[in-house]
Amino acid sequence: MIEIKNLYKRYGRFLALNDFSLDIEQGELLGFVGSNGAGKTTTMRICVGLLQADGGEVLIDGKNLLNDHRALAEKVGYVPDYFGVYKSLTASEYLHFYAGAYGIYGKEADVLCDELLELVNLKNKKDTDVNGLSRGMKQRLCLARGLVHNPDILFLDEPASGLDPKARYELKEILKNLSSMGKTIVISSHILPELAEMCTTVAIINKGHLVLKGTIDEIHRAAAMSSPLMITVAEDHIDKAFDVLQNNLFVQKVTAQGNILSVVFTGDQDAESQLLSDMVTSGVMIKGFHRQEGSLESLFMQVVNGGSVKEN
Repeated sequence: MIEIKNLYKRYGRFLALNDFSLDIEQGELLGFVGSNGAGKTTTMRICVGLLQADGGEVLIDGKNLLNDHRALAEKVGYVPDYFGVYKSLTASEYLHFYAGAYGIYGKEADVLCDELLELVNLKNKKDTDVNGLSRGMKQRLCLARGLVHNPDILFLDEPASGLDPKARYELKEILKNLSSMGKTIVISSHILPELAEMCTTVAIINKGHLVLKGTIDEIHRAAAMSSPLMITVAEDHIDKAFDVLQNNLFVQKVTAQGNILSVVFTGDQDAESQLLSDMVTSGVMIKGFHRQEGSLESLFMQVVNGGSVKEN
C-alpha cells in the first residue's frame, strides 16, 4: 500500500535520510523505531506532505501523491508528538472545529464527533475543557482528530511518550481496534519493547537507513539469536574449547568466566548444532550449552551499533 523509495533529506550538512526505503502493507500496524535523530519524524512528515524530500518518492496504492496535497490529505491522518490542543474548547468543540475544516457540519458533524469520542473512550468527557484532560486523554483526543476525515492511513509520532501504563494500555487497545477496521497504522518510538506490545510489524531505522524489518515473532527470534551462547565446559577442557571456537566462522568473540564461556555467535540454530557437534567430536566435555535469554533492548542496541542481525 505504501512504498517509500530511496528517500533523501538533508538539513544543512546533516543527512537525515540516506537512501531510505520501506514497504508497508495494507492493514499493517507498523512500529517505526529508532534513536532520537534517526530519521523517524522526518520520514513521517514527508509521507504526510508536511516536508519535501530532497530525493526519492512515496507511493500510496501505486500513485505518487506528494505533489497532490488534496489527494494525500484524504488518504492520511497525522498525529504529531506535540498535541496542538486549544485549551478554550471542550473536547466536542475541538473535534467539531476540525470536522468543519473538512467541510463536515451540522448533524453529520454531531454524529461523527460523538462516534469518534466513543471510539477513543472519551464520550463522557465531551463537555470537558481540553485543558482539564489528562495527558493520555489529550493524546486520545488528538487521535480522534486524525480520524475526522476517515483516512486509510494513520501516522502517529511518539503517541505513547509520557503516558502512564494505564494510558498506554488504552491507546494500545484503540490502535488494535482501528487496525481490525482495516486502517494502516504507523507508530514511531525510540523504545522497541513499547512498540512490540502494540504492533504486528517493526521497522528499525538508524542514521537514515532501514536496518531491520520483521514481524513481532521475527523480531523476538532475532533478539534471541543476537544473545550470546553460554557454554559450560569441564575446567580442564577450556583451552581445547577455545581452539574449536576460534576455528568457527560464526564465532565473533569469546570471553570466559571460570569454565563458563560467553560466545558472540552469528550462526542460526543449525550452525549452533554443528558447533556443539564439533566440540563434542573434538573431545570437549560439555556441561551446558544454551543461548542467553534475549531482550529487545539488547537487539536494538546491537542493530543501531552496527551489529550483524540480518533484515528479514
